[in-house]
Amino acid sequence: MNTPPRTINTAALRASEPAARVRAERHATSHELARRDFLRRGLLGIAGLGLGDLLRLRAAAGNASVDTACIFVWLHGGASHLETYDLKPDAPSEFAGPFRPIHTRVPGLDVCELLPRHAQVADKFTLIRSCAHDSSCHDDGAQQILTGRRSPARQPGSTIPNQFPELGAIFKWVRRRARGGLPNYVAVPHRQEFAGAGYLGQNYEPFAVQANPNSAAFQVPNLTLAAADAGRLESRMSLLRDFDHTRRELDVRGVMDAMDSYNQEAIRLLTGDEARKAFDLSRVDPRERDRYGRSQFGQSLFLARRLVEAGVGFVHVEGRSFNDVGVTAAGDNWDDHAVNAHIFDAMRQRLPWYDQGVAALIEDIYARGLDRRVLVIVTGEFGRTPRINSQIGTVSKIMQPGRDHWPGAMSILISGGGLRMGQVIGSTTAKGEYPKDRPLRPVDLLATVYQCLGIDVHREYVDHTGRPLAILPDGQPIAELVG
Repeated sequence: MNTPPRTINTAALRASEPAARVRAERHATSHELARRDFLRRGLLGIAGLGLGDLLRLRAAAGNASVDTACIFVWLHGGASHLETYDLKPDAPSEFAGPFRPIHTRVPGLDVCELLPRHAQVADKFTLIRSCAHDSSCHDDGAQQILTGRRSPARQPGSTIPNQFPELGAIFKWVRRRARGGLPNYVAVPHRQEFAGAGYLGQNYEPFAVQANPNSAAFQVPNLTLAAADAGRLESRMSLLRDFDHTRRELDVRGVMDAMDSYNQEAIRLLTGDEARKAFDLSRVDPRERDRYGRSQFGQSLFLARRLVEAGVGFVHVEGRSFNDVGVTAAGDNWDDHAVNAHIFDAMRQRLPWYDQGVAALIEDIYARGLDRRVLVIVTGEFGRTPRINSQIGTVSKIMQPGRDHWPGAMSILISGGGLRMGQVIGSTTAKGEYPKDRPLRPVDLLATVYQCLGIDVHREYVDHTGRPLAILPDGQPIAELVG
């Protein structure tokens, strides 16, 4: 005999509690019903179900793709598609740069001559060349790519507020726990500043490393505990356990878990060995690290790979800061306006380090058998203007070439995740201005990523007024990748 499902008096709850708690209670009930339905069907005759039926039931029970992880590499500033993955050597001189495309192991998949290691692993990644949107500023461009939603109107001269939760925050909201006491969302060295947890709240921000993994003295701040503090920590943990015992009796549904997730995460990090092992690069074979390049970018990718291997579910890598390896031309990011740097000099300095790090990560994902459970995404907030412009550099004080913001076309690299690799999806017009065929939007990319991670994009959170919002407003997984 089935136990009748527990009901919740939502009207009473609305009168006494915030709307966010109401939605959390609703989800707790629907999740419990889905699990109960899974168990009931299993008892009625699981032997008669096909694999597709089992996977659908597992998804309903909230257990689909529980091991799939993502390394999201963010090229802050917006990397030029015309100098990396979508060169136009036959375009007029005011559009074409000085670099030439080179062939890769995949026919038709050419990359910049400064990316020779990419050419060697091209069968292990796919390029999207036809993604575009309409947000030309860093903050609203980042929010379109990371949330799939257009930003609200901004006040002149202000930064757009982070209202809609970005991809990593959604991941942490859906999947709070990693293996071995590790946080399930880590940012190396920090999260992209133009997006955030938004309506979900601060509990869904990442654990930020806040240090350069390429530093000889690399150590994650606050991950070590002085002996003098150990006694005080144990005392506070005891008080928390007593408080939790009382509180859990009153809150049997576990809705308050979200309120103390940071406390739990901090204690697990301070008292467990897994975190120290995953973040400790001092005992790693130096040759293994050398393959990624001894730059902040390369070592951030190396640390990201170690983290997903240890059980972390989502790692955001801020793909900037090449200054530590002597990149002087706008080495801190990819925002290659003429006033910032000579774009072609910047690419000559930056791309070899970028090439080494990304290629090593892709090689390792496949060599270590992680390619079906680890998805790698490399993107920025937009591409760069096809027409080259020249201005006097702020630092150089001389006339130099650059490219400005351009959301009309951009390139995105995808690797692993059990998706189809070794292909190019879409193309752009002769000057690299707009998609020529197979136009795609950021929301389509996110729909693909969420499907790969087993996250239902129809699941709802609420805004500050209590209005329910689906994770994505629309969008379809990219068939060429998932088919």
